[in-house]
Amino acid sequence: MVSVIIPTRNAEAYIHRLIVSLKGQTIPPEIIVIDSSSRDRTVSIADSLGARTRIVLSGHFDHGGTRNLAVKHARGDILVFLTQDALPANEYLIENLIRPLDDPAIPASYGRHIPAPDAKPTERFSRLFNYPDRAFINDRESVSRMGIKTFFFSNVCSAIRRREFEKVGGFTEGLIMNEDMQFANRLIMRGYKIAYVPEAMVIHSHNYTWADQFRRYFDIGVFLRMNRDVIRASRLGDTGIRFLIEEVRYLVKNRALGWLPYLFGEAISKYLGYKIGYHHITLPLTIKKRLSMHSNYWQG
Repeated sequence: MVSVIIPTRNAEAYIHRLIVSLKGQTIPPEIIVIDSSSRDRTVSIADSLGARTRIVLSGHFDHGGTRNLAVKHARGDILVFLTQDALPANEYLIENLIRPLDDPAIPASYGRHIPAPDAKPTERFSRLFNYPDRAFINDRESVSRMGIKTFFFSNVCSAIRRREFEKVGGFTEGLIMNEDMQFANRLIMRGYKIAYVPEAMVIHSHNYTWADQFRRYFDIGVFLRMNRDVIRASRLGDTGIRFLIEEVRYLVKNRALGWLPYLFGEAISKYLGYKIGYHHITLPLTIKKRLSMHSNYWQG
């Protein structure tokens, strides 16, 4: 059995279409919606469509902990994690996503993100850069070649065999974000492999503003500062520089030169957010709350 776990919060605009799409998969899954006290009709819609729902108190959402809680209610041998705004691109998502897990050495896989039709050019490039059209498998030997990208793993669309999920203790709780990257790091450093499956596609993108990108990268900096084992196991390298150079080439190739000023403003926002977040220990708590995309994290 495959169990799909979907954390939600005020997901009325997404949940009906998402659950209907999941029920139409070639491998129909058990669907578990774990909701953070939505104020709209998310839970009632999910219930009416046959999903199993669980509710956590508002303000108690934890990226790792909430998903771990949902796993306790799941029956499946394979756990598929989606987010509320990730829509399967076709009926073969689950079938394609779980296929690599037939290999005992591969307990986890993740799928490809396709930008939504309204995605801005910089967001389209980001999806192409992070989710290419070629399949690959990462393991410990990938670290020397790929650096920290070895541990790139997205719970927007991922699958994990339950046996190994429980063996390594599930997701780490109490993280500001990137519970998926931290999990991937632990799997790979224990000798397992992770597969990227481009045939498993979800439509998912964000049109973040510069301020949104600053806050997001502030939180990434906080995560990396507090989980320096991820960095010690790899090297940050020149991923950011390579991303920027290839993004410029992409805009030029696609005759979107008008987006170049936006690109550089976005790049500066990301860099400053990351640097300030990495050195967040020098900041007062009130400032951290204002700079963070996940301000509830600082309540604890």
